[in-house]
Amino acid sequence: MRLFGRVVAAILAFAAVALLPDLVLSLGNGPTGPSSDLGLGRLLASGSLLAFAAAFAGGVLTSLTPCVYPLIPITVSVFGAGRSTLGAGHSASGTSRTTSRGRAFALSGLYVLGIAATYSTLGAVAALTGRAFGSVMQNPWVMGGVALVFVALAASMFGAFELALPSSLQARVNRVGGAGLGGALAMGLVAGVVAAPCTGPVLAAALTFVAARGSLLFGVGILFTYALGIGLLFFLIGTFSVALPRSGPWMGTVKSIFGVAMLAAAGIFLSGAFPSVKSLFSASRAAALAAAGASAAGVLLGALRTSVPSPRLPRLARALGLLLVAGGVVYAVGTAGARGRAAPGLAWIQSEPDGLTLARSQGRPVLLDFWADWCTACKELDRIAWSDPRVQAEASRFVAVKLDGTAESAPFQAAFEKYRVAGMPTVILIDAQGRELPERITSAIEATAMLERLRSVERACTGAVACATRW
Repeated sequence: MRLFGRVVAAILAFAAVALLPDLVLSLGNGPTGPSSDLGLGRLLASGSLLAFAAAFAGGVLTSLTPCVYPLIPITVSVFGAGRSTLGAGHSASGTSRTTSRGRAFALSGLYVLGIAATYSTLGAVAALTGRAFGSVMQNPWVMGGVALVFVALAASMFGAFELALPSSLQARVNRVGGAGLGGALAMGLVAGVVAAPCTGPVLAAALTFVAARGSLLFGVGILFTYALGIGLLFFLIGTFSVALPRSGPWMGTVKSIFGVAMLAAAGIFLSGAFPSVKSLFSASRAAALAAAGASAAGVLLGALRTSVPSPRLPRLARALGLLLVAGGVVYAVGTAGARGRAAPGLAWIQSEPDGLTLARSQGRPVLLDFWADWCTACKELDRIAWSDPRVQAEASRFVAVKLDGTAESAPFQAAFEKYRVAGMPTVILIDAQGRELPERITSAIEATAMLERLRSVERACTGAVACATRW
């Protein structure tokens, strides 16, 4: 990349990273999924078959978010390798093109089925254990493993090794039922693991309901449908992009951009896995501009070079540039999170026994919010409902208790089991007489809906509605 092009790229990088915090906040719960559950929680509770349509739509929207973007180069690489082998063994006749398209269809389908198998397993585990297990998919070990996958993929994009199916599999990819199809299925399973931490409100609502219902068939079905929505984009990429663009100098820049994105994704996942790191991020606009400046400096140092320089000094400069660009993106995303945490909220009590004692003594209703730092839907609920001034005004008559399940402490586990919570988020409302309302909030609902729920507390437990006594 020549000097002029590098300067232009640096300016674009600065602008993109500077705007990134606002973009992340506009996405609601960050780059991990749609900003609401699309009514899935309500549809599941009512038993409507439209719940499957909502789950599929939620998967499609999740596939369009930055959290899933790193899977795109994986998909292109896998199916690009398969099609190059097909092209080598066949002429350009119409029959061969039809056969190639059919094989691409089969490979793409199996790749998507691999993704669906991962999510179906998650639904089966939730149904069999009665726990939504969102923490399992986003605990430090799992997130660290996903980050290592991203680092390896980034290294491939930077030329450390070639990401492709083994030659023995490529040679047999055109055999129906052969190792090529098995390889596509295996890569789909890996892609499902990579995409698993992208748990937006739709997935959170589905897992929570499946865990509470305990139906294995239903759990597998709803999560399989959600995964098909995620896989639709990759199925279209794998099936219809048969004629890949010819390689050229521009491809090196594209690979470098993908590599930087994967390094940044690894950093974002790691920062999310360790809550203590979040104190390093500042919510100020100056912090975002500093992150943008670091990314621009990284581009000037050669982070997006189309070839790896042989002299040691330029190689070190490029390595430093890559770290600066990826680090700038990570810090910009962290800045968005810091802005969200800095938003005003309710005066929460952190202890369930203390909250109930205070409510009994003052004759006040209670709201219990079970949440965790890894729960993206919980953060979305904070952003769209608890931060709303109208909701805060109405909630001021409640004793507000927020129970943090990030570390799964003994007091949290006691409350978790006492109320038989299936997953997070879960908001439990208790009226001034100590009676728990039968309908719990298990998804990120809008402020207006939350306001209506809070206002209805004192008139919800009538003779026709049985409410569980909590004190």
